[in-house]
Amino acid sequence: AIPSPGEWEQWVVEPALPPGIVNLGTDREPNLELLAALKPDLIVSTPYLDGIRPLLERFAPTRTFSVYAPPAGSAYERSSRATREMAADVGRREAGEDVIARAQATMEEARRQLAAAGLAGRSLLVVNFLDTRHVRVYGRGSLFGDVMERTGLVNGWTKPSNYWGFSTVGIEELAQSPASSLVYLEPISADTLGRLAASPLWNSLPFVKAGRIHRLPPVLMFGMLPSAMRFARQIARVLTEAPSDG
Repeated sequence: AIPSPGEWEQWVVEPALPPGIVNLGTDREPNLELLAALKPDLIVSTPYLDGIRPLLERFAPTRTFSVYAPPAGSAYERSSRATREMAADVGRREAGEDVIARAQATMEEARRQLAAAGLAGRSLLVVNFLDTRHVRVYGRGSLFGDVMERTGLVNGWTKPSNYWGFSTVGIEELAQSPASSLVYLEPISADTLGRLAASPLWNSLPFVKAGRIHRLPPVLMFGMLPSAMRFARQIARVLTEAPSDG
């Protein structure tokens, strides 16, 4: 059971949810009657929901895993530690080690593919569009930044980021990394793309002029190792196979 499973396909995608997943409502306002009826053995939460932890603990032991919380750190390394801890909690230590090993193998394979295509050391700016003038750009310590480092790419955003691993900036600030290509993640509205195409500011940016723009399918920016693997696979595929998308 999870909150808001309908959003999974929009933001997470992989792994697919198992059949029969139960919708607990929203994360901050779970359906307490349903939660009681489910009689869970364990509730897994994050610091984002610390405010309702005392409520959750009425129904089952509750474990909080801190991946995106102060102080800032490596999201990939924290995800590996949390995976081991969670696997121990549910008596599946070997399964946890398998996830960690598969993640490492995925990083190495993406690194090999990118190097073979002559893309080792390619500088990228990875963003979500908030509107036509602002983006969330992922820097050091973000899951995306950690994956880029492990796959032989260079993160073009070098300014300090928050403990979630991103900065919210105007699109003009992306010009500070003129050699970078831009990778933007779905979901993004057609209206946003249309307005960008008509924007003089957007069209003045170095990566737009050079056609170094790539569109990436959804990847959960605040995920753990499964999202890291999805990002590595998708970034390798997009950079080695897909044409730039202006």
